[in-house]
Amino acid sequence: MPSSSPKTLLTPHPNALEHNTFVLSPYQAYQKALNEGLKADPAQQQALLALETLYQQHITTASPVAGVYMWGDVGRGKTLLMDMFYQCVNQYHCNHKAPILRLHFHRFMAMIHQQLNQTSGIRDPLSHIAKQIASQYQIICFDEFFVSDIGDAILLARLFETLFHSGVTLVATSNIPIVDLYKNGLQRDRFLATIDLLQRFTQEIHLNGDKDHRMAPQRSRSQSNPQLTELSLPSQDNAKDIFNFISQHLAQQHTQQESNKTLTICGRDIVIQAQCGQLAWFEFSALCQGPRSALDYIEIASQFRYILLSNVPRLGGQVRSWIRARGTEDGALATATGERQLAYASEDDPARRFISLVDELYDQKVMLIIHSQCSLDELYQDGALSFEFRRTYSRLTEMKHWMLTATIK
Repeated sequence: MPSSSPKTLLTPHPNALEHNTFVLSPYQAYQKALNEGLKADPAQQQALLALETLYQQHITTASPVAGVYMWGDVGRGKTLLMDMFYQCVNQYHCNHKAPILRLHFHRFMAMIHQQLNQTSGIRDPLSHIAKQIASQYQIICFDEFFVSDIGDAILLARLFETLFHSGVTLVATSNIPIVDLYKNGLQRDRFLATIDLLQRFTQEIHLNGDKDHRMAPQRSRSQSNPQLTELSLPSQDNAKDIFNFISQHLAQQHTQQESNKTLTICGRDIVIQAQCGQLAWFEFSALCQGPRSALDYIEIASQFRYILLSNVPRLGGQVRSWIRARGTEDGALATATGERQLAYASEDDPARRFISLVDELYDQKVMLIIHSQCSLDELYQDGALSFEFRRTYSRLTEMKHWMLTATIK
């Protein structure tokens, strides 16, 4: 750590006399993590100090303060730092009373769309929703800020304007700088006001380290449990055998297995091939082909601790131009009457849903086990989503380590 580290003291808990405890600040929590084995990264220091400053301002002043927008390549520690900040604020405010909200960005937008459906007849519903949020939270933390949908792009300017002017502070992580958000998007001029708001109300910090920490060497599978090589890709066994294998290693062998169940979300049925306790087996086609959305994945992640996704195909492919009718769902076929010309591969629609699924499972710490005839680095090739899939690849690599930890306890 640099010698110019902030002069922070242990923060008294709001009920310190009763609990006789003190709360760590983000800087102190980071130091503690270093002592417990976290690898130091000098590229994280500017963001850490900005979050420390924001934390100190939050607990000492009632005035609105500028937020922090952290961007950089995958695995640079953005989510780690944001979660440290969130946990410190949460603990300072006795956890359940904390005026801080932490959500994956696509889950936040799903929440906004749900609330919009419930505000018919209300004048200026976006301002109404934003004021309700501002009445509950002083700080909002968004993980993976990314805008690709024109509907979201149009909503955000009005929503953020009300949130910021109501005193809400934003902490966000992203893979791209503010100025490049929704780049080349349809009617991007309607999103420029949001870019201006983010530049005015947040401090933008680039985490430009050269190391993806999710790719760090882990304990060898062969040294801990040779049987775990069966879970590597390409898959060596059929999905049913893998399901039984995982059930045994997760100590759920005494839980009765159920087959061909149906889960209903948003009025649509999703087939569960088999279930054993908190382990569920889905076909890729059931979750990522057809009309699925982040709402489906949010609900699935809340119901299960382990997901086996079978028959994951090679995604991406040769990019070509398509004509698509405006407003159709991503899985719709191109139509001759459409108004939009897009360049993407034939398997990019299911790939987009797969990216969203992995993001939600990762955010809720649900373990994903993939059954595929492709290796992990061959799952996506040559499509238009190569940039977005880099995050997915990094997260899938880390989730393999979660599975290893769960099975060798």
